[in-house]
Amino acid sequence: MPYSETKSVFEASDGSLKVVFLVLPGSSLMSVACAIDPLRAANRITAKKAFDWRVVSPDGMPPQMTAGLGLPVSGTFDPDERTDLFVIVSGFGSNEMRNRPLLRNIYKAAISARAVGGIEAGAWLLARTGLLDGYNATTHWEDLAEFELAFPSVNVLPNRYVIDRNVFTTGGASPTFDMMIELVRRRLGPVTAIDVSSAFIYDDWHDAADAQPHVSLGRPGRHDRRLIGAIRIMENCLDRPITIAAISRRVGISSRMLELIFLREVRMSPGAYFLTLRINAARRLVKNSKVPLADVAERTGFGSSAAFSRAYRRAFDESPSEARKAG
Repeated sequence: MPYSETKSVFEASDGSLKVVFLVLPGSSLMSVACAIDPLRAANRITAKKAFDWRVVSPDGMPPQMTAGLGLPVSGTFDPDERTDLFVIVSGFGSNEMRNRPLLRNIYKAAISARAVGGIEAGAWLLARTGLLDGYNATTHWEDLAEFELAFPSVNVLPNRYVIDRNVFTTGGASPTFDMMIELVRRRLGPVTAIDVSSAFIYDDWHDAADAQPHVSLGRPGRHDRRLIGAIRIMENCLDRPITIAAISRRVGISSRMLELIFLREVRMSPGAYFLTLRINAARRLVKNSKVPLADVAERTGFGSSAAFSRAYRRAFDESPSEARKAG
């Protein structure tokens, strides 16, 4: 990518980093806050403008967030505005967005910036312009499989966030906070990064390569480690379900003990919980993608479309095709 060949934004610096956040309708307020508030806190803690940001929208109007609130912005997206770091914050609908003028402007702004970021679904827009070809990248875990199919030239990783040369992508709100803490650490040092985390009482700081879990179980120690191990195995086997006995062996206990742990911790049997994970994954694909229903059934471990349809109707009182027609 023909970015300006200057010092990386991810290196130590005493200078002010100019950042433009392009926020699109359908974004999450939490993702926006996790992107901006760590930079604000860094400025307060260092008593200087280490980060100088602007929030813009495609038309200069407040973009509607998923919470139903309009986000105040400081102006209209200008692809000719020079900036050090150009960041796209996006959410629902980005995988379908093909607004050619907007994509052209995103490309123009990106190639003139020193670095580029895609927050949550922002990676879809970067990839749509070809800006991620040959790069490592991530997006929200619900969209990873579809993203990988759509952009075979991108090396898709299930990480919380990815920094590859002068490009970063994140998997959601909490990973975005991690990413911004890492940006603060690299530019201003570990002490400032710790102070910023402490300002938000954020004591569960993750590394980039930590995987995005499908099920968030909170801090270690809150749940039985054998339950956590079993759930992580289930997450990795949604498309090829294995037996509960095999899961029990992997976590080093009997099937009966695993059942007792699940009943105590989540009030469901392991088999019922595994089915719930699979059918909920299927529902997300049915509702939020155009993946053919037969492929949805295969990706979520159902042996046939008929078996998938029966399980879906039992869970949601409608067939997959009815759910998709209803949007």
